[in-house]
Amino acid sequence: MMPQDLVRLTGAQIRAARALVRWSAEDLAKRSKLGTATIKRAEAQDGPVKSTTANVQSILNTLKFAGVDFIFEEDGGVGVILRNGNGFMLHSGPKMD
Repeated sequence: MMPQDLVRLTGAQIRAARALVRWSAEDLAKRSKLGTATIKRAEAQDGPVKSTTANVQSILNTLKFAGVDFIFEEDGGVGVILRNGNGFMLHSGPKMD
């Protein structure tokens, strides 16, 4: 994870990442050792998540451990992809040509 990822992560990316791994907000909260209210506040933000560095890092680390990769603007759009053991990727984000 790059340090700039912590300031670029959006609420939409967290929601999309949770959907890909089929977790509820409560599931992510438990796995990241954060409160459910913290997850819901982070997800409610349209732009970059405004939370403590430790909270954002915990969310990112937990979702990355589950197989989610985050895509940022300079990568061709904002979104998330899910990798499984077979290298299969699911993409959630703007269509990329």
